[in-house]
Amino acid sequence: MKRLIVASIGMLALGLTTASAADLRVRPVKGPPPPPPPIYYFNWTGCYIGGHIGGLWVNREFVNRTLDGPFFDRADHDVSGWLGGVQGGCDYQFAGGWVIGIQGDFAGTDADGSHVSLLFPDFTFHSKVKSLASVTGRIGYAWDRFLGYVKGGGAWERDEFSFTNGVVVGTVSNTRSGWTIGIGAEYAFANYLTGFIEYNFYDFGSRDLSFVGTTPFVFGIDETKSVVKAGLNFRFGGWGGPARY
Repeated sequence: MKRLIVASIGMLALGLTTASAADLRVRPVKGPPPPPPPIYYFNWTGCYIGGHIGGLWVNREFVNRTLDGPFFDRADHDVSGWLGGVQGGCDYQFAGGWVIGIQGDFAGTDADGSHVSLLFPDFTFHSKVKSLASVTGRIGYAWDRFLGYVKGGGAWERDEFSFTNGVVVGTVSNTRSGWTIGIGAEYAFANYLTGFIEYNFYDFGSRDLSFVGTTPFVFGIDETKSVVKAGLNFRFGGWGGPARY
C-alpha cells in the first residue's frame, strides 16, 4: 500500500513538472536598445527681415574755412534724437556655433541740434540728420538660441544744415559716406522670431561744405556718431535642425 502511494505521488509530480515546462515560452532575443531621440538646437542659418528703433548721439566739430586759418572759428555741435528703420540679411552657421552673415539697414531720424558762432554771436548753425544706412558683415558665436556678435562695414547718412541770423542766410544738404563698427546680441524667441539689441559707432570723417546763401562761406565739418537700437527679425529658411555640436 505504501509503495502504491509513493508511486502515485511520483507520477503526479512528474505530470505537474511536464505541464509547467510546456507552459514556459521561449523569450525572444533582444537586440540593441533604440537610439535616443536627437537633441535639437536652434540653427541660425537662414535669412531675415525686420525693424528697429533706437537713439543716436552725434558729435560734430565745425571749423570756419572761409576766413584766414582753420582755427579762426571753431565750435562743437552736438546732435541727438531717435531713429526707426528696417533691416534685412542672411546668416550661415558652421563649425559648431560659429555664425557669419551680411546685413543691410536703413533708418529715418529726427536728430537735430544747433550752436551759436563764437566769432559772430548773432549767427546760429542748425543741423538735422535725415537718414542713416549701412551695409555690414558680422561674425559671432551661438549658444543654442543666444547669439553674440560683432559687425563692421560701410555707412551713409543724409544731413541738412542751415546758418541763420534771424532769417536763413545759408543752407546745404549733404550725403556723406563713412564706416561703422558695432557689437550686439540676439535671442531666438521662436523658430521664426528673434530679438536683438546692439551698439554701433560711426565715423564720417571730415568734409568741407559750401553754404549757399546771401554770403557764400565754407565750413569743415568733422563727425562721429553713436547709435543704440533694439528690434525684431522675422526669419525664414534653414532654422531648426539636429545638433551640430
